[in-house]
Parts: sequence; structure tokens; C-alpha cells
Amino acid sequence: MDSTIELSVIVLCYRAEESIIPFVDKLNKLISKLTSSYELVLVGNYTPGSDDRTKDIVLDLSQKNERYKAVIKPKQGMMGWDMLEGMKAAQGDYLCVIDGDGQFPIDSIENAFTLIKENQFDLVKTYRILRHDSLYRKMVSRIFNLLFALFFPGIKSKDVNSKPKIFTRRLYNKLDIKSTGWFIDAEIMIQMKRHRFIFEEFPVIFDEITDRASFVKFNANFEFIINLFKYRWQEFFIKK
Repeated sequence: MDSTIELSVIVLCYRAEESIIPFVDKLNKLISKLTSSYELVLVGNYTPGSDDRTKDIVLDLSQKNERYKAVIKPKQGMMGWDMLEGMKAAQGDYLCVIDGDGQFPIDSIENAFTLIKENQFDLVKTYRILRHDSLYRKMVSRIFNLLFALFFPGIKSKDVNSKPKIFTRRLYNKLDIKSTGWFIDAEIMIQMKRHRFIFEEFPVIFDEITDRASFVKFNANFEFIINLFKYRWQEFFIKK
């Protein structure tokens, strides 16, 4: 394995259990064609006392392949905390984040990686043009994006929470993310704009999950709205 790492792919594996095995295998095959210098950071953080076996599966995968790095800690937050822990462990010049449930097409990582390497973008991400998802999640996502555009009109993102997203080490080093919940994607976009970094988006199709319910609970709606007011207010006092 190379001593320097070009691309770190951070996989959010929460409660994926055995389904993460074929996902990571497919992901590894794809990334190995893009660069010979990479790592897969498998975030298997867990809720103490739960019957979730993901942490054991992630650890086993990391022991079988030196390119896999396991991050396994008792959870101290939601998705945002998992993402932060994965980014802290990543060593690549480029950091890519993707959910491990298979809803986002992993082939889009190739497009994102090509765009960010061949252009002057600091962040490249997707936006969902078609969602094979519940009506509730479609409506919530639509409302979130409309509210975000209203509060932060200077950030021309079609889908703030969409993944995969890939960003440069330079951008990551500027980030000072506080969100440990579902607002983390929005906070990344806010700070990116604050530091005058450049991003690009391209469309993907979002697949359906049939074997489990969404982890995004109803109270996440209130979290998002409260944070919109909080971060909009903070921007008035940030020195640009």
C-alpha cells in the first residue's frame, strides 16, 4: 500500500450489518480503477447495548484488507458525528463521503473524482433528480432545500444533503464543523461558501431501501429548522 494516499472514501455503515460486505467489495473494485493510492474508511460506530453487528463486520473487513480502515466507537451523535469521525481518520488528499446503504449510486464517485481533479473545484457533489423513496422523505427533502435556499440564497445547491460528496484536503482543513446530527451537510456548504470555495453538482438517481426504515426521524425536521436560524444568525457576525 502506498505511503501517501490520494483518495479516502468514507463509508457510513451504521446498522448496515452483512449488507455492507458486497457494498464495500463493489466500491473497492471501482476505486481501484480510479487510483492506486486510496483507502476505504469504514465507519461502524454503534449504540451501546444494541444488537447491531456492524462493528464486528467492519472490523473483520479491515483485518482482511490493508486498504480498509475501521472506525468503531460508541455513538455520541447521529450521522454528523459518524461523518466527522470518519473524516478525522481519513488521510487522503481528497475525501469522499458516501452512505453505505446503497441508495446513492457508487459509480457517481468516478464522475465526482474526475471533475474535482480536472477542474478548480474544491467540492463536487450530486443532486437527486429522481428519488425511489417514500413520499414523506421526498416532501421533507423538498421543503429542506427550499428553506435552505431562502436562508442562504448565495449557495446555489439543488440538493444540500445529497451524496456522494468529495472535497479537497485544503477545504477540509478550513472546515470547523460543529454539527453532529443531520445538519452537517448543510453546515459544510455554509462554511464552503464562507471561505469562498467553489463547488459543482451533477445529477443522480436515488434508489429505494426495502429492508429497513429510514434513520431520519421526525425530530430531525425541527433540528434542521432550528439550525437554519442559528447558522443564518451566526453568519452576520463572521468576519469574511
